[in-house]
Amino acid sequence: MVKAYVAKKPGLRLESFQYELGPLKPDEVDIDVEYCGICRSDLHMLKNDWKMTKYPFVPGHEIIGKVSKVGSMVTHLKKGQRVGVGWRSRSCQTCLQCLSGYHNRCPNGEDVIVERHGGFANKVRCQGLWAFPLPDNLDYKSAGPLFCGGITVFNPIIQNNINSTNHVAVVGIGGLGHLALLFLRAWGCDITAFSTNPEKEDEAKKLGANHFVNSNSIKDMKAFTNAFDLIIVTTNADIDWDSYISTLAPGGKMHIVGAVDQMKATVFPFISQERSIGGSPTGGPAVILKMLEFCQRHRIKPITEEFPLSKINEALNHLEKGKARYRIVLKNDL
Repeated sequence: MVKAYVAKKPGLRLESFQYELGPLKPDEVDIDVEYCGICRSDLHMLKNDWKMTKYPFVPGHEIIGKVSKVGSMVTHLKKGQRVGVGWRSRSCQTCLQCLSGYHNRCPNGEDVIVERHGGFANKVRCQGLWAFPLPDNLDYKSAGPLFCGGITVFNPIIQNNINSTNHVAVVGIGGLGHLALLFLRAWGCDITAFSTNPEKEDEAKKLGANHFVNSNSIKDMKAFTNAFDLIIVTTNADIDWDSYISTLAPGGKMHIVGAVDQMKATVFPFISQERSIGGSPTGGPAVILKMLEFCQRHRIKPITEEFPLSKINEALNHLEKGKARYRIVLKNDL
């Protein structure tokens, strides 16, 4: 039996719950959960904002733990090995996306908290491919958020072939944005942080930003016209899209990873300056492994606050009120 915390209906209140995992498939592993991050996606799923939550629902998809059982086809993991698991829990391995290395885009795949139970529990199960060994000197207590928030902002750097001479902007300095700043600083880029909160300037610069822009200031925004090769939008709030698009350099790209509802933008600036817009869902296994090596090499770790899993409702309330600095991790005390 798995001990977990469950939502039985839309909302943020969780309660104790038990369920059976059933037989282990040959390509799967079971993991004893040690820590699990809370992502804003968990809040969206808890409230069924995306209309795909199935109740009873156990959230949690930034998981750190030790392998407790290994399927007969899994050869790269062993019992007792510490691993991390993120948003995705399975991919088919045979579709064109998987064969091209984009397992995170597999149309036949499975996600940790979509129509199955996640990591706010003492155990979780996934396909062996999606359990990633942790480097020895990576701080495992704070590593959980790397497997969703971290790879979500690392993947655009890889996808867009960013190099150290590029000028990159990050919109929103929160759970995703602070990780983007840490990655880009180690990458060697010239970095600009955009925020509606001027009080975040000092911390943004400590995290790696070379410049800070109060996005409520039209004057400050105009000073960066045609400046950026890449803008990573991490906020889920509505923004003045045209103002940000005007800061893209010719040929620049706006890459959206924040769960915004919609965008409204003028098309001509894209046509006239060959600008583009795109987005991405986390990242494939190869990119996740590359991110972990990069974090190990540059000693990058998320800034986290810790709650015991038994205080999950207090932790969710803390995140919902925007008080988290910058990611919350839950220590399993079941």
